[in-house]
Amino acid sequence: MLYPVNIELQDLEITIIGGGEVAYRKCINFLRFEKTLKVVSNNFIDKFDELKGKIKIIKDTYKEEYIKNSFIVVAATNDKEVNKIIGIYCRENGKLVNVVDDIKLSNFTVPSYIKRGDLLISVSTGGKSPSLSSRIKKELEETYDDSYEEYINLLGKMRKEIINNNEDISLRKKKLNELINLNLEELKLLVK
Repeated sequence: MLYPVNIELQDLEITIIGGGEVAYRKCINFLRFEKTLKVVSNNFIDKFDELKGKIKIIKDTYKEEYIKNSFIVVAATNDKEVNKIIGIYCRENGKLVNVVDDIKLSNFTVPSYIKRGDLLISVSTGGKSPSLSSRIKKELEETYDDSYEEYINLLGKMRKEIINNNEDISLRKKKLNELINLNLEELKLLVK
């Protein structure tokens, strides 16, 4: 059974093994969270050229040494046996691993998500129906548009102000709960 968790990536080494379309998509996901990483493959699709400078590219076949110090590993080669070897090694060595062609070897998956600044909403079907996750994600994108980035930032400022200016915990809680009933324009009027 999968457990939902958010991970601070800043100090974690991440390695993707593979240079195809799936590896590229996984790479883009990590880059959206401002995480640098290394990608190892003998061959890379052309899209990886646009990522030079943002990722470390190692043109080579998989070797254990490339993942030895990694905390998160994505096995995304087009060789099922290599992916299996990576998955087994990672599980035996306490690493988080996503084997793209074998969910049973994976000990984490990446859900569909929308990100609006610090607002992060994820959807998962546990790998049973990525299409359904994608459909729900599209519905959420319509409800939670780009304005939510500013909205969350304003809520954060107001929360800090309320906490700093109200010692009474029940009054604090009441004021914080009232804030989320305001729309963006109403919230803007309150923030100084």
